[in-house]
Amino acid sequence: METVSILTIISIAFLGSFGHCVGMCGGIVIAYSSTKIKSTWSKKLQATVHLLYSFGRITTYTILGALFGLVGGVVTFDNLTSGILLLVTGSMMILIGLSLMGKIKFLTILEHSCSKSPLYQNTFKSLIGSDSLMSFYLLGMLNGLLPCGFVYVFAITAASTGSAFWGAFVMFIFGLSTLPALFSLGFFIGLFKQTNLRDLFIKLASFLVIGFGIYIAYLGYEYIIDPTKSILSCHI
Repeated sequence: METVSILTIISIAFLGSFGHCVGMCGGIVIAYSSTKIKSTWSKKLQATVHLLYSFGRITTYTILGALFGLVGGVVTFDNLTSGILLLVTGSMMILIGLSLMGKIKFLTILEHSCSKSPLYQNTFKSLIGSDSLMSFYLLGMLNGLLPCGFVYVFAITAASTGSAFWGAFVMFIFGLSTLPALFSLGFFIGLFKQTNLRDLFIKLASFLVIGFGIYIAYLGYEYIIDPTKSILSCHI
């Protein structure tokens, strides 16, 4: 996997997490921070439960990445299918980048929350009311299953690798890069909801998403027009 691609994934996920992810998942972080965490707990214990929650999300993202990578490997038979998959990935990233800028409402269409489903509500209530440390980890895993357009970017990228291992790696890196924002939010509720700060990170993330989308789409174009180009097990 190319170093530049790894750095790009980290940059997009890190910057985007302070804007988009805090807005999307901040409510859950605030909910468990104010409901489950006691003021008498030590800073070390509080840090532990915030990390457990984040690693729960990362676990779900990694599993999803492996599944998407596996599916991508099944459908990627030749240069044509590889190129089409990469073109779709790049196009989706460009659309999501424009959506982050507020130019279109693509993310709004993608992000249909399943939080009103009885299964989700019952599971959430059970976990939010539990005092066990494991409940924080499981709550993070549950949050990782919520539909999110920003997650879709990396899920599609994971599929484009055509490998369960690299797909899992992409989503693991993505999840790890979003940890600082949501971990910090747990300690400083509302800090990253300041409009100017969020707007700055959203703009930076959107430019990176669009740029990476153009790069991925170009790779797809190369696969389609050049039948002799070798198909790598990981092309991002």
